[in-house]
Amino acid sequence: MPAKIIFVVMTCGLAAALVGCDTGKSHEDLLTLDSHLDTPLVLDRKGFDIGRRHDWQTDYAQVDLPRMKEGGLDGGFWVIYTAQGPLTKAAYAKALAHARQRNQIIDDMVQKLGNDFAPATNSADAARIAASGMRVVYKSIENAYPLGTNIDLLDEFYAAGVRMVGLVHSSNNQFADSSTDKGGQKWGGLSPLGRQLIQRANQLGMIVDMSHAHDEALAQAIELSETPIILSHSGAAHLYKHPRNVPDSLLTKLAQSGGVIQINSLSGYLRDLDTDPRRLPEFIDLYRKYQNAPGGMHENHEAFIADRRALDEKYPPDYAEFSDVMDHIFHSLELMGPDHVGIGLDWDGGGGVNGLQDVSDLPKITAALQKADISPQTIEKIWSGNMLRLLQQAEAMKRR
Repeated sequence: MPAKIIFVVMTCGLAAALVGCDTGKSHEDLLTLDSHLDTPLVLDRKGFDIGRRHDWQTDYAQVDLPRMKEGGLDGGFWVIYTAQGPLTKAAYAKALAHARQRNQIIDDMVQKLGNDFAPATNSADAARIAASGMRVVYKSIENAYPLGTNIDLLDEFYAAGVRMVGLVHSSNNQFADSSTDKGGQKWGGLSPLGRQLIQRANQLGMIVDMSHAHDEALAQAIELSETPIILSHSGAAHLYKHPRNVPDSLLTKLAQSGGVIQINSLSGYLRDLDTDPRRLPEFIDLYRKYQNAPGGMHENHEAFIADRRALDEKYPPDYAEFSDVMDHIFHSLELMGPDHVGIGLDWDGGGGVNGLQDVSDLPKITAALQKADISPQTIEKIWSGNMLRLLQQAEAMKRR
């Protein structure tokens, strides 16, 4: 196992050290970052304005500037997501164009609302941006599929500001096995190309994200990576046995290596749901219908919203509870320790439970942690300190 860079987290935590140590901060005074904001999927909708308040029940949007302010969310990692497709040269080219377009959507938001959002590319940027009253915009890749077989393309995205890369999504790809591929494993964990990708991410100073990866791929990544791994939006299999959740044995290894799990809020990963089984396939078909229509989701947004409302009336969705999310946080804290747990709720990508349906509800998490007598220092680490430490370690590896 290669030597890890292990930093000692001081009493106040990295985030507190950057903004000043205060053991009695309210939620509004904390530096709060979410590691997985799928909101670029929503930004692409025709007519959507992130500068005004929306409703998660009618607009199917969970993040906007007014609700970020209301919920005290300073920002986080905004996701460049690409759905998995065939492992062919033509499909790689199409996926790359899509990823570049997603990156541009994020840049356009920052440019249009330059008084409200600011780009972040290093671990010190978050505190500085938040102190100025603006929202923090780090970038991440969910599913490295658009890179095809050309690892050098990762350099292009690093130059564009990406500081976290997730290898795989819902199906096996050229880099790693997925935890949810119905056909089983392809590589027995990481592929040879996936190992190269992790090494290149280490050289560039990018955090390696193994959410969605098969357990064997995660175990191999922990051994291989020169800097600690993040699970940007995952959960504990001890509480609910879903392929997307991680067993205690691996979470322990993740913590021992310095890594961090960011707890997810996607209801189907938290408990059994009372939902008509016909809902999911029709929901998937609905997305595909509008994604593949002329003009895509951008030009057909209003029709999509109308059809989705009709689907919700036909097959009402069921949600997990706020307490389920907190259970995963508390279990991970007890198992892994305060330096290895954070928040990545998968907003606008499927996240949301009863009592925690959009970013305006985030103060409830801080209140629940305080009620459980979690120390102020640990709360700061959960909200941003642990994730920023990983970015700091990635930066140090690049300098080395």
